[in-house]
Amino acid sequence: MDIRQLARGSIEWDRIERVVRTLAERYDREVVRVEFLEADNWLSTPCVIDEEFFVKIVSRQNALVHALLTAGRNVGAVSSGSGGFFDRFDTPLEMVEHEYEATVRMREIGLNAPKPIEAFEVNGLGVLVLEYLPAFETLESVSDATVSGLALELFEMLETLHGHGLAHGDLRAENILLCEDELYFIDATSVHEDRVPETTAYDLACALAVLEPRIGAQAAVGAAASVYTPDELLSARGFLDFVRLRPDHEFDSTTLRSELEKAADLGQRR
Repeated sequence: MDIRQLARGSIEWDRIERVVRTLAERYDREVVRVEFLEADNWLSTPCVIDEEFFVKIVSRQNALVHALLTAGRNVGAVSSGSGGFFDRFDTPLEMVEHEYEATVRMREIGLNAPKPIEAFEVNGLGVLVLEYLPAFETLESVSDATVSGLALELFEMLETLHGHGLAHGDLRAENILLCEDELYFIDATSVHEDRVPETTAYDLACALAVLEPRIGAQAAVGAAASVYTPDELLSARGFLDFVRLRPDHEFDSTTLRSELEKAADLGQRR
C-alpha cells in the first residue's frame, strides 16, 4: 500500500454514504453520481459529484496527519533561521473551513481558483465543496515547453498573493492547475498573517523548486527576478534546503542557490 494511502486511512463506507446523501439533499437531487478520485494526497478523500462539484471529505485521521506535517514544517522553518509560520487545525471542520476561506480570498484578489461552494460537517467529517474543473491538467503533467511559457505568469500570480498579505504555503506542481490555458491555485494552507516576508520567501523557494527540474535553474530564476526584488530572491535562497527535504520536491538546490545569488547581485548593481 502507498504510504499516502496508509497515512490518509480509509473512511467507513456508511459514513461516506451519509455524506453523499447529505449532498443530494442540500442540492435537491434525488440521485447523484459519485466518482472517487485516485488523488496523490494525505489529507482527504476526494470525489466528484455529478461532474459538477469537487468534494473533499476530511476525517479526524486526516486532521491528525495535517497536524504532524505542520509540526514538521514549522521545525524546518526554524532550522532555516525563521520561526515557525504554519498554522495547524485540530478538527476536520477547521481544515475544510480554512480551505474554503483561503479559496474565497484568492478569488477576491483576482486569482484563478475553483469557485468555493460551501464547507460543513457531517458525522464528524469535514466536507468541502468546490466547483469542478473538468478539463484541467496539473503543472506536473504538461510539457516542459508549456511550463516554460507559464513561468512568468506563475510568479506574477504569487506576487499578487503576497502583495495582499497572503501566502500559499503548500505550493507544488500538483497544486497548480492549467485549465483552458489559465493557471489556477488550489490547496492553499494556512500561514501566520504577520510573517509575510518569511512566507513570501518560502513560497518563492517552492515555486523555484517546481520549475528548476523542468526548465532549468537559470530560466526559473530569471522569471522570478522579473517579478521579485534582489532581497526577496536572497531570502528565498535561505529556504531551499528546507524545501529540498520535502518528499514532493526534487531539484538541484546548489545550482538554484548559485543562480539566485547571481540574479540578486545583478539586480543590486542596476
